[in-house]
Amino acid sequence: MNNIGDIEKITTFKSPEDSPGFLLWHISSAWRSAIEDVLKPLDLTHPQFVVLATTAWLTRKGNIINQIDISKAAGLDPNTTSQILRGLEIKKFIKRTQSLNERSKNPMPTSLGSKILQNALPAVENADAQFFKSLSIKNLNDLIKLFQKIIAKNDLGKIIKR
Repeated sequence: MNNIGDIEKITTFKSPEDSPGFLLWHISSAWRSAIEDVLKPLDLTHPQFVVLATTAWLTRKGNIINQIDISKAAGLDPNTTSQILRGLEIKKFIKRTQSLNERSKNPMPTSLGSKILQNALPAVENADAQFFKSLSIKNLNDLIKLFQKIIAKNDLGKIIKR
């Protein structure tokens, strides 16, 4: 017997499959693995894809952005965002220019980064479609609304504005 004793007395769930957190863990792990599989041939990790796509989205109208803008939009902490941006810069997928205040840099996709994203974004969207194909359109739309509600209720983000 383990040190916990009767685990059924300390949980509110009949089984792990009744726990939304446990289910979300399994779903997100499988989904992330599917995404990593399509990104690997493009020399991108999933976090690198998120930061590259976020950077492209935020700069699509010529806006000058910084690491904090990307961090907030992607839901990543600033230090992680900085490390990912450095890696993308080494791969020449983004370019960072010194900002006017000289304390920060302004990232933007390079032509190579844009080309990679033109391949990566459809690949990721296709992987998403395959992963969620067992859901009807109505179920998928309901799931998206539930995710949006969870994000809003938990103040999880300043999701990228349209």
